[in-house]
Amino acid sequence: MKNSDNNSSLDSRINQTLKNVQGLLKGRSIPGKVLLTRRADPPEDPSLRSPTFGRSFSENDAGTSDRMDMSKEAEAQGRSKQQNNSTTANKLKPTNSNVETTSKEVQKSAVGTRATDSARVMKFTRELSGSAVILEKLRELAWSGVPPYMRPNIWRLLLGYAPPNSDRREGVLRRKRLEYLDCVSQFYDIPDTERSDDEINMLRQISVDCPRTVPDVTFFQQEQVQKSLERILYTWAIRHPASGYVQGINDLATPFLVVFLSEHLEGDIDNWSISALSPDKISNVEADCYWCLSKLLDGMQDHYTFAQPGIQRLVFKLKELVNRIDEPVSRHMEGQGLEFLQFAFRWFNCLLIREIPFHLVTRLWDTYLAEGDALPDFLVYIFASFLLTWSEELQKLDFQELVMFLQHLPTQNWTHQELEMVLSRAFMWHSMFNSSPSHLAS
Repeated sequence: MKNSDNNSSLDSRINQTLKNVQGLLKGRSIPGKVLLTRRADPPEDPSLRSPTFGRSFSENDAGTSDRMDMSKEAEAQGRSKQQNNSTTANKLKPTNSNVETTSKEVQKSAVGTRATDSARVMKFTRELSGSAVILEKLRELAWSGVPPYMRPNIWRLLLGYAPPNSDRREGVLRRKRLEYLDCVSQFYDIPDTERSDDEINMLRQISVDCPRTVPDVTFFQQEQVQKSLERILYTWAIRHPASGYVQGINDLATPFLVVFLSEHLEGDIDNWSISALSPDKISNVEADCYWCLSKLLDGMQDHYTFAQPGIQRLVFKLKELVNRIDEPVSRHMEGQGLEFLQFAFRWFNCLLIREIPFHLVTRLWDTYLAEGDALPDFLVYIFASFLLTWSEELQKLDFQELVMFLQHLPTQNWTHQELEMVLSRAFMWHSMFNSSPSHLAS
């Protein structure tokens, strides 16, 4: 009977925390009982202060680093930290053979010079020029970044929207774009009298969320851009009744919209005007966004169904992984009473789009899409690496400061270098732990 009461109490706490976090996503509340001011003696380090984001888009986001080259840098950084913390070092070594294998791969990758941009472009061109694309080779290349002008075609291929066979590609895209048009006319371009009450409420929520999407990028404040987002999201929600529309999915549509519009608009995104495009081009862009969003979410359906169990499961895995990699941080956060669900829920819900400058998002998504079906599990390693970027800072903060810091991470001045370091650490830890799952067991 006592165990039953304890389980009931635990379920109640988890549900309340989830409600608080979902309220935060809607902009209604801060999870937990947190004052919106810091304590009287804040840390002197300016990097610990809550920043104001300033996002911009740059075309200079072609990844040029190799996975193992990045892993070498991360391993060197990790080795320095391990010397200061023998406990953490032991936990970072599942088996001697795994570490030796990883080290040999890193050393091997260090031989010779890093591939130049032109060499990478030639590799992509060679893979795309055949009659049928070998997706595994394309994934391996794309993991380290895709040249911007190649990104639309490569993303369509990685997601399985465009077929690998070049002879079929144009016909398939034409058919899928017409199918999207039919869906819009059937579900969106109808009067409210033909919608159910739930559908009216869902459309109203989407119309409220679209103007809030990536608010720091002026392009997304254009009315026609918001209408395109609204059509994509509503059509997707109607055709996926198991989840319907969930706040956060609006963020996930934005990288696709920017990438597919880049085929038709040039220059800085702040100077783009979607009204300069013909209705046919806008429709094709929307269709590509719709189908690619559908393909992405097909691999993580339980992230957006009732109670979002997929996200809760990954948050638990993240907590376990952080505890194995950096026990002092994990112990400090637990001692302060901070639940991972209070900050990591948004990370998994929006895939870090709200946490980093928008001009880095498409580079990050190159790696996401290259992971394919393995993406949900790999997100745990990316987010652990992201969190532990501020390992030392986090250990100096109390509960209130932790919440404020994690809601406004100091990433506004991040460049590709910081993002590549996050990805390289994630790759290294995945290589070490993935083959030794027992080291992540409770």
